[in-house]
Amino acid sequence: MNTLNRTLAGLALASAGLLAAQPALAQAPAPVKVEGAWIRATVPGQSGTGGFMTLTASEPLSLVGVASPVAGVGEVHEMKMEGDVMKMRAMPALELPAGKPVALKPGGYHLMLMELKAPLKVDTQVPVTLRLRDAKGQERTMDLTIPVAAKAPGGMAAGGHQKH
Repeated sequence: MNTLNRTLAGLALASAGLLAAQPALAQAPAPVKVEGAWIRATVPGQSGTGGFMTLTASEPLSLVGVASPVAGVGEVHEMKMEGDVMKMRAMPALELPAGKPVALKPGGYHLMLMELKAPLKVDTQVPVTLRLRDAKGQERTMDLTIPVAAKAPGGMAAGGHQKH
């Protein structure tokens, strides 16, 4: 085998090795397990809606932001009773303790998509990017495709309680 053929054969083997390694790189585990995700459908003229899911982080993380091309503004929100009044406010961060599920549901923590560019219709999908920060302050993103529904999937009522 001449030098050119050996070089080409070596390059082919190296390329095959790199290609074989790529699926392992692409399959890195997600930093957060997402279950039961859905976004509430809207009606024409409605400018905002909520996104709901259960998040379980594999390491201590904070959910520090949300974005979607369907909305001009995305925020992490909390609803809670203050006296006799239910109040909603944006949160700078929502702690996601390692291995502990955190529910984002109507009436509690949730994603808020505002300044919607068009109504969100049942049985469509919405791309959403979650912004996460680890204990060292490093940020990373997680892209999701979330179904739009009129109510929570799997027989869950709006408040996150199982229907009987």
